[in-house]
Amino acid sequence: MAHPNFALIEALRETATRLKQGAPYAWGNHGSCNCGNLLQVVTQLKQEEILAYAHTGIGEWTELAEDYCPLTNAPVNLLLFKLQQLGLTPTDIHNLEYLEDRSVLESLDGGFRWLKRNQREDVIAYFEAYANLLENQLIDAIQIPDTLFLPVNTMQLA
Repeated sequence: MAHPNFALIEALRETATRLKQGAPYAWGNHGSCNCGNLLQVVTQLKQEEILAYAHTGIGEWTELAEDYCPLTNAPVNLLLFKLQQLGLTPTDIHNLEYLEDRSVLESLDGGFRWLKRNQREDVIAYFEAYANLLENQLIDAIQIPDTLFLPVNTMQLA
């Protein structure tokens, strides 16, 4: 699972909002699929630019992520680098494209259910659940010292 962080949570939520508002969506298009829409938010590139860059590699985002090499400056590798900067691994990228991460699916409103990777509403639900799950992980990681809750001696305050 991705490393929980504010940038990733915000990007997932903004992508879901854009999809709700009618942003172009086509699962078979590198520039407007699940990862393509997330990359539009993260990079400020247009879907046509992402598509052109993605076509410098071979395969879907899953294969591109597995073949990623940080040493080259191929345009597709720069896109994958942006996703990795957000804290996503190749497995996370695959799960974003196919809506398959079990912990995200278990976090869906209404409980676990399988989603369809090419259905806008399912992508929105997955991205929102993923953002909520990561946010909860961040909150759970906050450690508050026990001494913060010790009773205050009012005699010392006078």
